[in-house]
Amino acid sequence: MAARPPLVALKDVRLQDGQRPLFDGVDLAVEPRSRAALVGRNGAGKSTLMKVVMGLIEPDSGDRSIQSAVRFAYVPQEPIITGETLLDYASSGEAETWTAESWLETFGLNPAKSTQGLSGGETRRAALAKAFAEEPDLLLLDEPTNHLDILAIELLENELIQARFALLVVSHDRAFLNRVTNTVHWLEGRRVRTLNKGFVEFDEWSSKVLEEEAESLRRLTKTIERETATFYSSITARRSRNEGRARSLQALRAERAEKMKDVPRELYLGVDSGSTSGKLVAEIKHVSKGFNGRTLFKDLTTRIIRGDRLGIVGPNGAGKTTLVKTLLGELAPDEGTVRMGANLEPVYLDQSREGLKSDMTLWDALTPGGGDSILVRGVSKHVAAYAKDFLFSEAQLRQPISTLSGGERNRLLLARALAKPANMLILDEPTNDLDMDTLDKLEELLEGYDGTLILVSHDRDFIDRLSTSTLALNGRGDIVETPGGWTDFIRQNPGFLQPGANPRPQDKAAAQRAAAAPPPAVAPKKTAKLSFKDAHRLKELEALIDALPATIAKHDATLADPGLYARDPKAFDTAMKAAEKARAELESAEMEWLELEEKKAALAG
Repeated sequence: MAARPPLVALKDVRLQDGQRPLFDGVDLAVEPRSRAALVGRNGAGKSTLMKVVMGLIEPDSGDRSIQSAVRFAYVPQEPIITGETLLDYASSGEAETWTAESWLETFGLNPAKSTQGLSGGETRRAALAKAFAEEPDLLLLDEPTNHLDILAIELLENELIQARFALLVVSHDRAFLNRVTNTVHWLEGRRVRTLNKGFVEFDEWSSKVLEEEAESLRRLTKTIERETATFYSSITARRSRNEGRARSLQALRAERAEKMKDVPRELYLGVDSGSTSGKLVAEIKHVSKGFNGRTLFKDLTTRIIRGDRLGIVGPNGAGKTTLVKTLLGELAPDEGTVRMGANLEPVYLDQSREGLKSDMTLWDALTPGGGDSILVRGVSKHVAAYAKDFLFSEAQLRQPISTLSGGERNRLLLARALAKPANMLILDEPTNDLDMDTLDKLEELLEGYDGTLILVSHDRDFIDRLSTSTLALNGRGDIVETPGGWTDFIRQNPGFLQPGANPRPQDKAAAQRAAAAPPPAVAPKKTAKLSFKDAHRLKELEALIDALPATIAKHDATLADPGLYARDPKAFDTAMKAAEKARAELESAEMEWLELEEKKAALAG
């Protein structure tokens, strides 16, 4: 059986972007019914290439061929929703009204809802509904999982797997790409390489390609070194130039220079965990919180210990950010208590990107106090040098933040957050808009971080790789904690995040009988308690843990006097020893308190 021709194909496409070509000989073909990922670094030109595929941008040279009557649908990174209602928007293209209405409902949206005041997730789902309703031959999606919660991402995955159209998708979400793709187009070094397998095979394949290219560059460098030595020794020996050899050497150097242009710059991430916090970071007892009569979570009891890596997952609007702020003591709980540990230095990366004004320049954002340097983990560094670590050019420093892409804005937030020493990092949706190379660097950084980490994310792969425990909210007030990451949570709590469903008609009679039946007799449970001595010691420890931070702060204030040592070395030494003793006592008290609390919980069953 003959192979079907591609829906659209690019051949030897070139496109200039300023002084350097963005694409230089790109070949790409989208086959019918294929589900292809388009991956590459931020700034490589993935979004531009999608527009070339659609015919929205004309290349400078090369060919674009297309089957007759191919229909495209496209969801950009930042969709713009128009019209009075979502149904007006979804049916504004080639979709039938009833089809648009059906797809809006499939993506959990009310067709009659106004297009004004939509959240990021609602905007994304509306754009996806419109694209599906247009029944294209080729659907192009640019970062479709941004702002979607895990349930919406899984719904999108299922619809794409069942769809009959072809797909070309740009995404950083590994779990999403692993599940939906069967082809990968890799935009690297201004060209496209294609892997005719799913994204699950991409890492191993791309690593081999990069190793081969690094070896080729190494061999070329060695050849240049050898030819250079031969060339100059021949000049010394014969006092005459070999013009042919000179031209050959010049060509080799030009070839190496061209290859070096395509070697991507490295992102340099660093983090300083600062001073050591107390063993206990936070103790949460029977905490509940709600807004406007709606309970977000109830009766949460947990402890966060120094070095924990806590992942927080759940649908949009379930209360994940509220939970974080309650854990940090920024919001008071409606019920229960939150007690924070000693010596905490938290840094909070907020998903709303607060503090970044559109008219602010990148320079202003990195130096809010003015000047031309920034204190990076205790060391002064010129703002241009620090910006370069995060792949910003010197020219971008004076540009307004409004000109930055989503990935660049997220890198800027990381640059600001990671400049400060922090023994507690709170990252709220840190993966949005970041490319995979940056994500890999961030994961490596966080894997080696010895402080306490709290992650709010819809990126299942990110949670799996980094979390030692996972807190999940289902949006109905329930909350559950599971050791491990996302995969462990799903295995141990199947269906927890799914919306509650009504019983099927044939099950209603059984449900009514079960509700009417008297509960089975249960023998009263005998509850064991701590001994009087242990209970008394627990109270002593709680009082000690509450009092010692003030004692430590008092000694630290004494030591902060810059002239104390010169004026009174004995007083300085006394204060230093007293501060060290108080810190040791606090550490010991927290450890003993934890042991007694665990014993108490075990006795209570």
